[in-house]
Amino acid sequence: MSKNNTEADVAFIQALAELLNSNELTELSVKREYGEDDSLEVRVVKQANIVTTQVAAPMMAAAPAAMPAVGGAPAAAPAAVEDPAQHPGAVTSPMVGTAYIAPEPGASPFVSVGATVTEGQTLLIIEAMKTMNHIPAPRAGTVKRVLVSDGTAVEYGAPLMIIE
Repeated sequence: MSKNNTEADVAFIQALAELLNSNELTELSVKREYGEDDSLEVRVVKQANIVTTQVAAPMMAAAPAAMPAVGGAPAAAPAAVEDPAQHPGAVTSPMVGTAYIAPEPGASPFVSVGATVTEGQTLLIIEAMKTMNHIPAPRAGTVKRVLVSDGTAVEYGAPLMIIE
């Protein structure tokens, strides 16, 4: 912390915390130079509990079958919706960022459903902190499902693709 400006520095840090909250940011990092060997370096981080939920797609014509029977007895429960993250062939995100399925806008995607991939082949890119991270195939196989679209924000551990 600065040698001469402790009250001003405290006010500055409080202003940074307010800026963090008012703009819904999670982290701010600032370095102030006051002169030779006199500076203030501040990193303000807000940790939030991130809760992710998955919503099942609405059922179409099968919905009336799930209604209670006329006699009052409940109908059989609908089959549980499969969680793609639990699939043994799921490729999950190793980081938080933005997923891109093509190397650049307008280009063909790295892979598509039905494509055969080899271990280590790039499946997509996740941009995190202005860095483009190529996500390789963890194993060889066939792409059965692509679970993200171009430009989608992804969380750590989110399922990206299914390879069998």
